[in-house]
Amino acid sequence: MKKVILIKYGELTTKKDNRNFFIRTLRKNILSKLSNFDFEIVDDYYRMFIIPSSDEDIDLIVENLKNIFGIHEIVVAFMSEDISENNIKEMSLKIMKDLDFKTFKVETKRSDKTYPIKSMDMNNIIGSHILKNIDCNVDVHMPDTILNVEIRKEAVYIYNTSIPGLGGYPVGTLGRGLLMLSGGIDSPVAGYLTIKRGVELYYLYFESRPHTSIEARNKVISLARKLEKYNSKGKLLVVNFTKIQEAIYKNLDPSYLITIMRRKMYTIAEKLAKRYNCLAIINGESIGQVASQTLSSILSVNDVTNYPILRPLCSFDKLDIIDISKKIDTYDISILPYEDCCTVFVPKHPVINPNLKHIYEEESKFDFEPLIQEAVKTVEVVDLEEKISDLL
Repeated sequence: MKKVILIKYGELTTKKDNRNFFIRTLRKNILSKLSNFDFEIVDDYYRMFIIPSSDEDIDLIVENLKNIFGIHEIVVAFMSEDISENNIKEMSLKIMKDLDFKTFKVETKRSDKTYPIKSMDMNNIIGSHILKNIDCNVDVHMPDTILNVEIRKEAVYIYNTSIPGLGGYPVGTLGRGLLMLSGGIDSPVAGYLTIKRGVELYYLYFESRPHTSIEARNKVISLARKLEKYNSKGKLLVVNFTKIQEAIYKNLDPSYLITIMRRKMYTIAEKLAKRYNCLAIINGESIGQVASQTLSSILSVNDVTNYPILRPLCSFDKLDIIDISKKIDTYDISILPYEDCCTVFVPKHPVINPNLKHIYEEESKFDFEPLIQEAVKTVEVVDLEEKISDLL
């Protein structure tokens, strides 16, 4: 017998006619993430199997699989092409002898219904063989360990533990989105949750140098790289927002600074989303968390675009968002004290319920179109695989 990694699909099983497309995309993503390993991959409608050339790679492969969306469960199983009753009994006994337990349970599944021994009968056969050779007891309700036996046409797979996968859909199955990535806590979490739904991400960062620092940019690059652990070859688009932000600050109503700034950001984001074939714009807004995230503020900002805007965190509490940020290892980066362009020009009394008529009047005081065109034309694409020191 030899070790293989068995992958269970989970939510992909609900896809019916599109299931094969989701499985093919998952396979492609796995091949990409495991490109440094030598292995064979086999899949069908119900399972995927990774067969490493060396058992020494199994633990590292499993660690990589934990970061791939579309996987419900990861199992390191013992496989044998000999599916005879006697071989299954001996394999099971050998596996159980290496475990520390007092009580156990056997669960057999037959994907091959032509196999001559029914699942319940096989449970009894294997269980009896283990009881005769190991000092232990059967407990079908709360056993110390469960021995899983999957009998298929080509082989039998036996295992006693499984590792939860991330679930969700394989990246790329739902198209590409553009994440407005600031240096804060929320937007990386919004990105993570969007990737989980099968959306490939590009990242959009607005910087306002010299008002923002190179450290602020590097902070965002680091956050994007954290998300790349789950994403698929995303690009970071850096927009020089300085002239637009200064024009708003010098010429318009200070209380409307944030609202109008956000409107210009969305105007630029829509143009870049179309350029890079993104089907939606994503941000980290949560309803009511700050003045710019009231429903009336969101309505005023959305007024500049008909593009779909996704807000995965709209109903999340801040503590829930922080918990996820710690789980995906972005929290410590997000709290680094480097201001982004959304924080350097914050007015003392930002408007909470902006009026669209007043916004139009304010925006008519200055012609922003040339600055917007310049910002779009001069957008910088950052290679997330380069060293940060090489980008300075």
